[in-house]
Amino acid sequence: MKRRPVRQPESTKELTGLVLQACLVGKDAAFNLRDFIENSSNLAFLAVKDCEKELDRMERRVDEEITAAITEVTEAEARELLACLKFIIDLERIGDLAWSAAQRLQHLKPRLLRDDSRDLMAMAEVLEKMLEAVHRGFLHRDLEPASWVLQTDSQIDQACQAVFRRHLESRERHPRDYSTNILLTAQAFERAGDHAKNLGEELFHLVEGRSVRHEPKRPGRYKLEPANPAAKRRTVSDQA
Repeated sequence: MKRRPVRQPESTKELTGLVLQACLVGKDAAFNLRDFIENSSNLAFLAVKDCEKELDRMERRVDEEITAAITEVTEAEARELLACLKFIIDLERIGDLAWSAAQRLQHLKPRLLRDDSRDLMAMAEVLEKMLEAVHRGFLHRDLEPASWVLQTDSQIDQACQAVFRRHLESRERHPRDYSTNILLTAQAFERAGDHAKNLGEELFHLVEGRSVRHEPKRPGRYKLEPANPAAKRRTVSDQA
């Protein structure tokens, strides 16, 4: 469900644009991390590092400018600026986690086993798609991508659990240093997925003014508010 964008003052517009750009940088970090896992590309490795630095720079800029900006706006615009602050904090953390994972994998010996490569690539791909959906949802004030993000986080959790089972429960033994680094990398992906899920939850709060973070966990719980209060409520499953 899309909401009509509201006219923004320059300070809000500028910071919102910066955070939208940060979503794409986070998406690029996930894309390049997947490329690095698949191809051991040094260019991809350096691209992950550049994304992490860029997200750090963006977070500093938002932190420096938001105090002055928030004194010039209405209550609704202040909510948007606070959303920008929450967004950039989670995106900066995703950049840190992606870079940490890349560094661990770069020095890994032996090289990635096939099953580990498959699961880590799957987690990177899901993370990339989640961040793309967050960007689309924030740009258009559309809650359908946000709802998809909230429901998709479990795919990263499942892949992470598969990695942990393989290294902690399997009879096949791997070198300790190898298993430790693989487990920490999988955990970094799982935490990055949690941060992406936070972004989806913040979109609900921004668009509808309600928090879904503490709602009971049940199928279809991420319902979309109708544009017309008299309209029937819809879920993503209803719209499929």
